[in-house]
Amino acid sequence: MKARVSLDKEYVIGAVDKRIYGSFIEHLGRAVYGGIYEPGHPKADADGFRRDVLDLIRELDVPVVRYPGGNFVSSFKWEDSVGPAAKRPRRLDLAWKSVEPNSFGMGEFVKWAKTANTETMMAINLGTRGIDAARNLVEYCNHPGGSYWSDLRREHGSKEPFGIRLWCLGNEMDGPWQVGQKTPDEYGRIAYETAKAIKLFDPALELVACGSSNGHMPTFPQWEATVLDHCYDSVDYLSLHHYFHNDADDLPAFLASSVGMDRFIDSVVATCDFVRAKKRSKKPMYLSFDEWNVWFHSKDADSRNEPWQVGPHLLEDVYTMEDALVVGCLINVLLRHADRVKVACLAQLVNVIAPIMTDNGGAAWRQTIYWPFLYASKYGRGTSMNIKVDSPTYADKSFGDVPYLDASAVLSEDGASLALFCVNRSKEPMELDLRAAGLENLSLIERVELRHDDLKATNTAASPDKVAAKVLPADRGPLALSPLSFTVLRYSTGEK
Repeated sequence: MKARVSLDKEYVIGAVDKRIYGSFIEHLGRAVYGGIYEPGHPKADADGFRRDVLDLIRELDVPVVRYPGGNFVSSFKWEDSVGPAAKRPRRLDLAWKSVEPNSFGMGEFVKWAKTANTETMMAINLGTRGIDAARNLVEYCNHPGGSYWSDLRREHGSKEPFGIRLWCLGNEMDGPWQVGQKTPDEYGRIAYETAKAIKLFDPALELVACGSSNGHMPTFPQWEATVLDHCYDSVDYLSLHHYFHNDADDLPAFLASSVGMDRFIDSVVATCDFVRAKKRSKKPMYLSFDEWNVWFHSKDADSRNEPWQVGPHLLEDVYTMEDALVVGCLINVLLRHADRVKVACLAQLVNVIAPIMTDNGGAAWRQTIYWPFLYASKYGRGTSMNIKVDSPTYADKSFGDVPYLDASAVLSEDGASLALFCVNRSKEPMELDLRAAGLENLSLIERVELRHDDLKATNTAASPDKVAAKVLPADRGPLALSPLSFTVLRYSTGEK
């Protein structure tokens, strides 16, 4: 099988915002308790942060982490999570039928985020609460001092403001599962008024309005159009969420599912541009794809889980090699939409549908999906190139003809290297021909491959590197992509 990738240095999609390599920590399952925070663990620091987990997160170089939810945020009272930990109330979390002890709260998360070399993306409760709680939260977090809420933060031990720049106006407010679900007009109005209050405090803050919970919602994309009709001029991003699954154990269909993500983004972009034209606005609406991943392995186990626990085992998908291939395709989709998708959050970061898993009191290890995310984060920063892929295809009942080769390309910020991210969806090797106009001096300097003969192979605490990326010789002859593999080809451009 043969495929060709063609590009021209002068034809680009746009700059890659490093925040597309963001992630997500929700007060859900063991993401916090037993994940990033476990006092008494042999590798916990003085703050109770697991250093082994921190090392793996720093390796991923995650620029921003969304917090504290997710569905959790829609009944979250942020005041419960600040002040002396011993005095914080225990609350029932209706979203995940768990008990939230609030022993890890907002101040702890901001401190953890700085330790992890990342920024905080804070979500606001617009389910059970509204404008007043939101403006107080922003004042608590970002005002230097001399006001009630900022002085309270200082009393709680944080003299300097948190400086949080990116704020989510609620979460999945169209969802019937959401505490405080709203109609698009109800949400559009509260999003507008909340955004107005926040921008009065600081017009430089960036705000994300809720789009549809996924592209299969019955109100999609009318939800987007109605919400933006209310708040287009007051917000900076519209959110997208989507998860992917292989319930039927149909590998070709599973590998094709990223085409659905591609079309979902196109539909949202078209809706945003319709509202922009309707309002005669000069401002483009950018997108925050702040929940995406594969999610289906754990649903049966979750249905049998006992409610009202602290840090229960929930959404603990154990990922396979084929899941990693799909994640590689999803990353390619984000890169191919770098002109409009400026923020994205792999959901989530630790234990809960996550690239990193832990045992309470024990080890931390990389799941299979860790590897494509790692190498995209490492080499996928710069300018996303407008590439043309010529590849054999296969028929899919949902998406029609699907190319066996899925690819994206990023020219580094300094122009010195080009990274090509490839997923071979075929069971056959694929000979690859790269043609790059304006980059005639390309020289292959690094080749990284993720593959395994057993597509159901997983990583565990006992076998943490069963599925792992390998650096291969940078052959100068014809390139062949292994069957059912994720491959990064990194070239020197010969330019300084």
